[in-house]
Amino acid sequence: MSTLIESLAKLSDAEEFLDFFAVPYQQAIVNVNRLHILKRFYQYLRQDKGLGASSDETELYKRYQGLLARAYDDFVRSTPADEKVFKVFQEAGGARGVSLDSLRTSLPSQR
Repeated sequence: MSTLIESLAKLSDAEEFLDFFAVPYQQAIVNVNRLHILKRFYQYLRQDKGLGASSDETELYKRYQGLLARAYDDFVRSTPADEKVFKVFQEAGGARGVSLDSLRTSLPSQR
């Protein structure tokens, strides 16, 4: 396992990732968006098909750094509701409808 991957495995919160990759940040933005930033970072990592092919630790670090900075910037410019990183935001603005018929059929029958 590479030393970069070993170092990443020890990180646990958004601030640790941002500090490790030397991405400047405002604490107020991280306080509100920490999970969204990390989730978006993970999404960017999964989308970048070339990451696994790189064996140069310095290049890999810079690519990770760029993806994390991009993920952080998404939430500087936008909101979690607009970015829709989590399922709750993806489903009709967070609201789900339930029909009365579906509620009736879920009730136990009366005898």
